[in-house]
Amino acid sequence: MAEVSTETFREVSQRLRPEIDAALNRLTEFDQDCPDRLREAIRYSLLAPGKRLRPVLALLAAEACGSDLQKAIAPACAVEMIHAYSLIHDDLPAMDDDDLRRGRPTCHRQFDEATAILAGDALLTRAFEVLATEIADAEQSRRCLCELTHAAGASQLVGGQVDDLRFEKLDGTADDLAAIHRRKTGAMITVSLRLGGIVAGADEALLALLTKYGDCLGLAFQITDDLLDVQGDEKSMGKRVGKDADKGKMTFPGVWGIEESRRKAEQLIHQACEAAAKLPSGGDSLISLAHYVLERNH
Repeated sequence: MAEVSTETFREVSQRLRPEIDAALNRLTEFDQDCPDRLREAIRYSLLAPGKRLRPVLALLAAEACGSDLQKAIAPACAVEMIHAYSLIHDDLPAMDDDDLRRGRPTCHRQFDEATAILAGDALLTRAFEVLATEIADAEQSRRCLCELTHAAGASQLVGGQVDDLRFEKLDGTADDLAAIHRRKTGAMITVSLRLGGIVAGADEALLALLTKYGDCLGLAFQITDDLLDVQGDEKSMGKRVGKDADKGKMTFPGVWGIEESRRKAEQLIHQACEAAAKLPSGGDSLISLAHYVLERNH
């Protein structure tokens, strides 16, 4: 696999982040009927420092399909809203019970549990409103809504979370674990790419390449996340590490071991890069992002 500097991705991310953050800020100002405490909790979680991986993927997918990045800013923001909502809810005491997220207290610790739940609810619904109102082409808006509602729903993101909780207390196989994370983590990564492709006017062949890239990248991302929970440090990660082992939770290093998990992640990234290389603009930025996922330390 050819070496691609992670610095290249960092430069791309630095170029795109200001536009993403400005749009997220604009789209969560809300009107006077939104309670101040709710607005504060929403913006606290959504605008917290983070990689913005999913919105960057949406923008890069549009670019790789030969479109203007600006066309993808609405879906980019919508997927980040869904992601932020899922993190707020994942951190709750009834779920993963985490105190730290992105280097700061989790939403329910900073505010309270009820406010955190409602902030997540508001972000979930706002994401769909953004797709319905911020995409000028009605058919593209409809398709994006269908894709995102499915990816965030009972058979994908939410269903993956349910099975993830279930397998905290049960022994499962590597196939069980992969099936969980293809939904819990991978679905939102893949849909980010597909939304970028849709607003770029990509045909089914291009969407299939984006899907292949996303499926491989999403699973590799979760494998590296599991590895970082074993080998990373809390300061770099911005969240507790070692918590999966403490809970006896099923993880890829626990099922495969550290070396085999690394090998699987490398294989998936290689497959993702092969798919990206077939996109109209060569997918250079997507290839660089894939290497970043493999080599990241947080």
